[in-house]
Amino acid sequence: MSSIADPIAGSPVAEAKAEAKVAAAAPAITLPATGERELRLDLFRGLALWLIFIDHLPTNLLTWLTIRNYGFSDATEIFIFISGYTAAFVYGRAMLEGGFVIATARILRRVWQIYVAHVFLFTIFLAEISYVATSFENPLYSEEMGIMDFLKQPDVTIVQALLLRFRPVNMDVLPLYIVLMLFLPLILWLMKWKPDVTLGLSVLLYALTWQFDLYLSAYPNGFWAFNPFAWQLLFVFGAWCALGGARRMSRILSSNITMWICIVYLVAAFFVTLTWYVPQLGHIMPKVIEQWMYPINKTDLDVLRFAHFLALAALTVRFLPRDWPGLKSRWLRPLILCGQHSLEIFCLGVFLAFAGHFVLAEVSGGAALHALISVCGILIMCGMAWIISWYKHSADKGASKKGADGNADLAGGGA
Repeated sequence: MSSIADPIAGSPVAEAKAEAKVAAAAPAITLPATGERELRLDLFRGLALWLIFIDHLPTNLLTWLTIRNYGFSDATEIFIFISGYTAAFVYGRAMLEGGFVIATARILRRVWQIYVAHVFLFTIFLAEISYVATSFENPLYSEEMGIMDFLKQPDVTIVQALLLRFRPVNMDVLPLYIVLMLFLPLILWLMKWKPDVTLGLSVLLYALTWQFDLYLSAYPNGFWAFNPFAWQLLFVFGAWCALGGARRMSRILSSNITMWICIVYLVAAFFVTLTWYVPQLGHIMPKVIEQWMYPINKTDLDVLRFAHFLALAALTVRFLPRDWPGLKSRWLRPLILCGQHSLEIFCLGVFLAFAGHFVLAEVSGGAALHALISVCGILIMCGMAWIISWYKHSADKGASKKGADGNADLAGGGA
């Protein structure tokens, strides 16, 4: 590690100086080498999409299999954390290799794609609800889905929808994701400078949100269902983990003390959640703890929800290694495919959730029908993910073949 300028080649002092120079020149963030796709992220993002779809349906048998019934957090935390992780992994590399301007341009292009998807989703979802409400002469659909204001003032409401201030029911995640992605260039730029300081600033903003009640207003009244000032903490934490934070925490995550703390917290959260569904158990909760704990605010990402997600994530990382053979199993392939095409599958899930809601409202059926609709919706999502994957694979293969043919033509012309 010595240079020609070192007075004594190979000396410890020279090596220390050289290493210090390298460390000073290296960026603060680090990225894994480009290689095989991280299938765990795809798996759990796909799982989150399935759970979100099931939770958007009326309560049914499969609803009791979603994680929101067994703890404080739910699928939304999984989706936002993985979104921050994958976004930082992809665009962090672009920032390190191409610079701030190139990375920002790529991020804004992705933001535009998500925004266009949101507008199309809003338009088609609105048409779906209006058609059903009109055809079956049931205005309750419009009221339940939150589009009564659109029917009263469509011109004003459309403008507010384009500004992300008006959203029907079940359409709150994409606007949150759009806003968080808009600030990703700044987040990555700060993390390139000091990742731990960036995470600290995120925690500070989260604390200020709770202290001064910061929020974004919605139309016609109220506020965003997911407050970006609070939920940014989960997004930034995901980005921080992707850019070296998870590796630096590896010793903590592998500690038995950490494991048992997580287990105890998850068990305690399970028993607290149990009192919500079994009122007879309410007496086991001390009043002092109830007063301190409730309400567990989802809009502002309550600390208890965030801690519950951290406990789940820590145990998942510990017991599900990256090279787990099951990740390549055909049984998990549908989940992974849904996670790899999350934007399209999320939009499809919103349509399917309302369709299922409509069927259950119009056709009297028991638990079997509820479960059947849930399973059919998941199968449709899996089928769409497979079609998208097949199409992209075919397109990429065709592009590669065309490129190879082009190279052959050029070689032949030069011969």
